Amino acid sequence: MKKIATLILAAGLVFGVSTGAKAIDFKAHGEWIVDFNYGMHHNGTGANGQTGYGNGEDEFEAQQRVRLQLDAVASEALSGTVFFEIGQQLWGQANAANGNAGYRGGAALGADGTTTIKVRRAYIDWMVPQTDLKVRMGIQGFALPSFTTKANPVFDDDVAAVVASYQFNENVGLTAFWLRPFNDNSNAMVREDGRTIRNANYMDNLDAFGLLLPLSFDGVKVTPWVMYAAIGPDTFRNNRDYLGNINVANMGTDANHVRHGMFPVGGALRKDGTASGRKLKTYGDAIWAGLTGEVTAFDPFRIAWDVNYGSVRYDDGRMNRSGWLASLLFEYKLDWAIPGIYGWYASGDDSNPANGSERMPYIGAAGNNDFSRYAFSGGTTFGRESVVSDSMVGTWGIGARLKDMSFLEDLKHTFRINFMGGTNSTTMARYFYGNRAGDYDAGVRNGGLGAEQLYMTTNDYALEFGLYNAYKMYENFTVALDANYICLMRDHSKKVWGNAAFNGKDDTTMDPWNVRLSFIYSF
Repeated sequence: MKKIATLILAAGLVFGVSTGAKAIDFKAHGEWIVDFNYGMHHNGTGANGQTGYGNGEDEFEAQQRVRLQLDAVASEALSGTVFFEIGQQLWGQANAANGNAGYRGGAALGADGTTTIKVRRAYIDWMVPQTDLKVRMGIQGFALPSFTTKANPVFDDDVAAVVASYQFNENVGLTAFWLRPFNDNSNAMVREDGRTIRNANYMDNLDAFGLLLPLSFDGVKVTPWVMYAAIGPDTFRNNRDYLGNINVANMGTDANHVRHGMFPVGGALRKDGTASGRKLKTYGDAIWAGLTGEVTAFDPFRIAWDVNYGSVRYDDGRMNRSGWLASLLFEYKLDWAIPGIYGWYASGDDSNPANGSERMPYIGAAGNNDFSRYAFSGGTTFGRESVVSDSMVGTWGIGARLKDMSFLEDLKHTFRINFMGGTNSTTMARYFYGNRAGDYDAGVRNGGLGAEQLYMTTNDYALEFGLYNAYKMYENFTVALDANYICLMRDHSKKVWGNAAFNGKDDTTMDPWNVRLSFIYSF
């Protein structure tokens, strides 16, 4: 009898475990990438004796990264997702603290060094009962709409957020969101006249709220959108009393924040280009709006457009920044490729440093820019991109491409050629950078406060070539070869850069290029 009771109890336990397992359906996704890079950056050879790609990198580097995603699905109305990232690991580097901070260790002899395991995303999806209202809460990938470049130039990145969407019918939907990109990152105590005005981690949040209205009809899609952000006066402050002439090196753990285009070049400046030194005391206000869409009614023709505008206002008007960016794309789908021509134009800084910036502000533009995988943020595996800028602000350009060319089964190619220039005034460059020779390095070349990686004036041009090849060797295994080259045509004269000019010895005249071979296993 005891044996029978034991068997019944064991069967009950097995049944219970089986029932619990069926209640939650676990789905796993993953991606392994081994990547080999060889190339030279625009600030490579000659920069302080460095002969590598820039930012502490060698000409040739081997790296790898693992991403694992686990979905816990209870039903169509409830699920949770966690997305881990291991690495990136630079082959031969022992510890994460050594070498370039952008790389992680654990790949030296013995593989015993420290590496980084990150929670890249973690969110829950749920629906309001008896409705079609969907809600996503947590750290997630979020992008404002774009039909041309795919990567929105204002925001396309991972962020902590709450996003709610509702589909009224097959033609009309609505999405509302709250994003919190920054909060409690400032360690600066603000003092004035010997007294403390604000302690660390106070008034240093950036909160953004917005609405998307996706409209879909037969052969036409249009999505107008709007976003507002409140920006605390200490959001981007770190160990400084004011947001004036801040260098990347002074930002500490907030170095990446400088790359987010929310300020004019150099911060608050006087007419002569010197820093004003005035402290921000109140919240800033930012507003963005856009109208994006595509027409596919004339298939195989496709026409797409993006129009974006943004403005940021602070209590110090010299910190203000506002501008616009528009892009247009024409494509024609053939059996063997999709040829396309496109162009873009963005407003640029005028000649007055004291009136803020005339370039469109942006919070995060880390998505895959479909116009350029190299000059702008191409969403590539291990960087070596954004040579000109993360965003296309302050530039104009025209380009042509042959996308998804295929002459052999499972082998595709995409060829791009882009000609671009700057829309920023040469007078602005001379006023700011001309007053401080050392800042040409920190700002124009390495993305100083409010500056892109290459601050391009109306006298500067670049010609970009790119060829991407992808061979699907197996169902879940792809071998990709990506080659890019940029011919720089920049005016480095004292007429433009004043005392910051390199007197004919400027190593940034070297053309950047890179070749990448990637092995990608995904499931």
